[in-house]
Amino acid sequence: MGLIEMEIAGQDWKGMLCGCGSSAEHLAQDLLRLAGRGPLQEPSHVSLETHVWSPLVLWEPAPAVTSVALAALADEVAPIAREWFLHLLQCMVAGEGTDWESARRGGLDLPELCRDLAVQGLWLLYEEVMSNRSLGAAGTAFEILTVVEPDRARLQRVREIAADWLPPCCRTGLCDDDLRSRVLDH
Repeated sequence: MGLIEMEIAGQDWKGMLCGCGSSAEHLAQDLLRLAGRGPLQEPSHVSLETHVWSPLVLWEPAPAVTSVALAALADEVAPIAREWFLHLLQCMVAGEGTDWESARRGGLDLPELCRDLAVQGLWLLYEEVMSNRSLGAAGTAFEILTVVEPDRARLQRVREIAADWLPPCCRTGLCDDDLRSRVLDH
């Protein structure tokens, strides 16, 4: 059993309400397929939009999906699956609101929960940037760091070191989003 399978097995998918209105139980299989651990044994793109996230809100499974995405970065997955999990993680940390039912039932702030989880994986994100395995993966990991990294000086040092392989928006600071400061200011 790999890290992805272990993290998926540790979540109560059946007890979570998916954005589609059903139990989130189906997300476990979707995440396994995304990682290449499904029946085909190769990564298969699965959209989790409207199940876990939308441009406006995150749904109850978002923190569990964030944990699985971080496990995928620590596990051995195909490069395309790594990029898909990074994109998924980016959607989780960029969330702006919590679905009404999760907010009502548990008073949850799902975007904040996802960002707090992502902070626990800072070194996985920095490793992705510094490895320079893929321009897309390095850029996405850096963009996630601009949202969750509390140490802005460290982020700037990495920007300078990795400037040659980061996309222009990351090199120039256009993608920076000191979200924690913005949230605290309001």
